[in-house]
Amino acid sequence: MIDLDEDAGRDFQGLDARERQEALADEMTGSEEDAQAAPVDEPKKKKKRKKKNAEAPKIDWSEEELAEHTRMAEALLFAAVEPLDERSLADRLPAGADIPVLIERLTADYEGRGVTLVKVEDKYRFLTAPDVAHILEKEQVTQRRLSRAALETLAIIAYHQPCTRADIEDVRGVQVSKGSLDQLLEIGWVKMRGKRKDVPGRPTLYGTTEEFLGHFSLESVQDLPGLADLKAAGLLDARLPPGFSVPTPADEEDDEFGDGDDEAEFAQDFLEEDEAEPADA
Repeated sequence: MIDLDEDAGRDFQGLDARERQEALADEMTGSEEDAQAAPVDEPKKKKKRKKKNAEAPKIDWSEEELAEHTRMAEALLFAAVEPLDERSLADRLPAGADIPVLIERLTADYEGRGVTLVKVEDKYRFLTAPDVAHILEKEQVTQRRLSRAALETLAIIAYHQPCTRADIEDVRGVQVSKGSLDQLLEIGWVKMRGKRKDVPGRPTLYGTTEEFLGHFSLESVQDLPGLADLKAAGLLDARLPPGFSVPTPADEEDDEFGDGDDEAEFAQDFLEEDEAEPADA
């Protein structure tokens, strides 16, 4: 039992028994709160301790350990499907590994070899050396199918050459697709042969090329199959309209056509023409 009369260093004189109990209870409660508040600074000490650990000096690795770390980094970079940064390498290597030194050693080891270590946006990867990259190139010939519109355009140009876009549209009954002409020009089977002088606007004329003749084993455009040959091959209907004939293509430049001196002008006009897609495309 607590002796309330014993002051124990406290001044309770002039207080009755009830007041002394309240004063003693307040003092004991205050002591407990002080004891609980004492360790508040503990986390700060821990934070400071962690910061000191992060600033610890680098490990002095031996040459054997550096060589082993270099092999590890080399394996990671070879196996990676994408470039690796220094942090990604550090996560896989032993703690405290000197990544900059390892990168420097690898760069020196692969200098002048078939593959080199390069840095791309703060990341590292192995790439083929530029001077031997050509041996990895592979040329492959791919077959390109001509669309039906391109084949029809090519046939009209071959038999009616030299002809304009308007001539092609008159035969086909639809507007010429720019894509069809572009494809034929790109392949090299059709070329611009000049401009028609006797027509307003001087429209561009198109004709076939030597590549076209070589591809179809023709000596000249006069060797193209005629009406009888096309019927025999089943390419023409047996019941043709009256007056139907297959035109004989012209292989020579006529005086009414412009020469090829303003070829750049032809190309510019062709690029600026706004052509609609054919109705049957």
